[in-house]
Amino acid sequence: MIKNKLSTIVLILVSIFIISCSGGDKFKIEKGKVGYITSKTTIQDLDNLYKNDSIVKNLSEGALGDDYFQDDDEYLIFEKGGKHILTVVPKEQLDSVSTIKSVEIHDSRFKTETGINLNSSFSEINNNNNINRIESTISSATLFINDFNITIAIDKEELGLKNFSTQKVSLQQIPDLAKMKSLIVWFN
Repeated sequence: MIKNKLSTIVLILVSIFIISCSGGDKFKIEKGKVGYITSKTTIQDLDNLYKNDSIVKNLSEGALGDDYFQDDDEYLIFEKGGKHILTVVPKEQLDSVSTIKSVEIHDSRFKTETGINLNSSFSEINNNNNINRIESTISSATLFINDFNITIAIDKEELGLKNFSTQKVSLQQIPDLAKMKSLIVWFN
């Protein structure tokens, strides 16, 4: 009798553990996947995936507009309580069955298996990942990590460089404690 109760308790505890661990997928970044969003996810799927959250839609005028430089549609996902967690950009504008072009991460709970998240310093990123290349823009240096298909922007002020210069940046120039400005996952 005691043995049956003990095995029942163990079974319940193992079940609770498995259920609680599976919630980690909600914040996992992999190549072609951010949380529940995959390369096959369409814009219309977002309403179901985030049915308990809020989605704010910033839609462009697409090909219908008279603006030569068209902005991308953006779907801003907010958790209950108002925390902005993701910004999703579709491949095709004004198309509910379009798949995803990119997801910008706004919540540090999202992370890769190597530990990259919004709070990662450059040394944490560099020590645990293969940085494939660096591109310099007017105000930031962008790191490309192909293993996860992500780009990480670091503000040039973090590098001790003047803003609005196109000076090339090397890995050796980036201070270990430099923090990222943005983290974007790209879908092919």
